[in-house]
Amino acid sequence: MDNSQKPTLSIELFPPKDEAGEAKLWEAIERLRAIHTDFVSVTYGAGGSTRDRTIRIAEEFTSRTGISTVAHLTCVGSTRDELASILDHYKNAGISSILALRGDPAGGPRAEWVSHPDGFDHADQLVKLASDRGGFTIGVAAFPNGHPASHGNLHKDIDVLIAKEQLGATFATTQFFFEFEKYEALVAGLEARGSTLPVIAGILPITNIKQLNRMAELDGTPIPESILKLFEGKEGDPEAVREIGTTIATELSQRLIASSVPGLHFYTMNTSTATLQIVKNLGLSREA
Repeated sequence: MDNSQKPTLSIELFPPKDEAGEAKLWEAIERLRAIHTDFVSVTYGAGGSTRDRTIRIAEEFTSRTGISTVAHLTCVGSTRDELASILDHYKNAGISSILALRGDPAGGPRAEWVSHPDGFDHADQLVKLASDRGGFTIGVAAFPNGHPASHGNLHKDIDVLIAKEQLGATFATTQFFFEFEKYEALVAGLEARGSTLPVIAGILPITNIKQLNRMAELDGTPIPESILKLFEGKEGDPEAVREIGTTIATELSQRLIASSVPGLHFYTMNTSTATLQIVKNLGLSREA
């Protein structure tokens, strides 16, 4: 990608737990349509708890908007046959892109992984299944701050990504991060090994300090001290928090664009205001 090209834009949504939350989700989606995203991803809840709702919302989003949907698919609590059936279900609904993940145990990312006796233990097995069935663009997760299981071993993380690429993965999307240098090191490491896997950068617009701390704790993503200091004394001022968070995400995105990032993926947390402002700040707003 040369510097004259703009990155793809995408957003992540998560299935709400009840009908009221679902109504709010569709309201946010209507506002976010102004971005004219290249695709939207729909995630699972913890431990695969919203699998059926994920499938339904992904299908409904595709039929309502015509925008490409990347549906998450995890190994959690599913047999190989069930996963194959879900892939067929997606294909029949016109969904041809998935994000293949091992997924987090029901107890959270740091809980002990318990294998399903007829299922998979690792995302590479899911990548192979989707690739063997054919007709899918397959994405995988990347970790600029290191996968929890690799304990900061960047070389091990790169080995895993390259193995998934060889099995059929065609792009990666990162967990959210705040330090450009971590993303840069990951991409440079892949390129040095001959990988051509595009690595889309995951951006989290900070709008809620408690939510940020909770997500960082679960995902193992460190929050730089310099960022924490910006929010000191602002915890009770939602407008100030959103403004600071928007500025942080805008500045990170600007550095990524300058480095020819192939795509920006916004973790919206089912809200729209901050993401819309960031895209406007970047000059990436598009005509329909």
